[in-house]
Amino acid sequence: MLALVISPDSPTGLKLAELDEPQPTSNEALISVHATSLNRGELRLLAIRPNGWIPGQDIVGIVERAAVDGSGPAVGARVVALVDQAGWAERVAVPTDRLAVLPDDVSFVSAATLPVAGTTALRTLRLGGDLAGQQVLITGASGAVGRFQIQIAREQGASVTAIAAARHAEDLRGLGAELVVEAIEIAEGRFSLITESVGGESLARAIERVAPGGTIVMFGSSSGELTPIGFRQFVPGHEGARLQTFAYYTSGSGIGADIASLLALVAVGRLETRVALTVPWTDIAKGLEALRQRSFSGKAVLTMVAPTQIRSAR
Repeated sequence: MLALVISPDSPTGLKLAELDEPQPTSNEALISVHATSLNRGELRLLAIRPNGWIPGQDIVGIVERAAVDGSGPAVGARVVALVDQAGWAERVAVPTDRLAVLPDDVSFVSAATLPVAGTTALRTLRLGGDLAGQQVLITGASGAVGRFQIQIAREQGASVTAIAAARHAEDLRGLGAELVVEAIEIAEGRFSLITESVGGESLARAIERVAPGGTIVMFGSSSGELTPIGFRQFVPGHEGARLQTFAYYTSGSGIGADIASLLALVAVGRLETRVALTVPWTDIAKGLEALRQRSFSGKAVLTMVAPTQIRSAR
């Protein structure tokens, strides 16, 4: 089969290579991949993983071979999955507890936006407990995770303040943000839950705005800056508040069930997926450059074309 693998000799750092077929274990289904999406964390992985490694975490496709232990969907089922690696390939073996059946009225491209970004949004918000009636602050709100966080928090009854550039304000209010402000230092009030993905000064300001007993969930550091943190930042006024780190890849089991719950919301129109860019996986360079330049709000999706088309183009 063909896969995109890390290749330092390539201008893009990736090349299409012929590899052996995956060999699923008894609880894994073999998925024929139709689309995948790009995640910002994958940019870092491309820089640190070895030659020959296959990136890719968000998977949508068709079950080509069902799990031999009888778990999971049957051959031919449309599915969505989250894997740790190897998703940028024609086929991938996936544990059945990490995949969900795709409803007929949700497209492959739309569903490809959900696994990493959607489950990160859902699970970071879950760390805030019951959100009904609570004040929630979301930094980096115009990104894929932030957009999902706004919608899910609003769906759960929270009042949401989003931090984003002014050009995104109308869009984010349409998703359910009550207030959109350009900088965290001008956000008003105290917040029982703050999701923080910027780091540096943004995290320091978040501490100033967390309510007593509230939670700040740190799940990224797009600024690349360190944050000096000390006891005196929490008292007086923020007693009992906690800093909680989150990494989706250590966030526990039930990934497939969480993807299914997100798909159910998409299917009934209660969760919008934003696909800002769709390119064939043979044009991976275009998608990666757009991601690096932060030139879009939403997700970039790679679509897989027929193997014969790819091979004839090589």
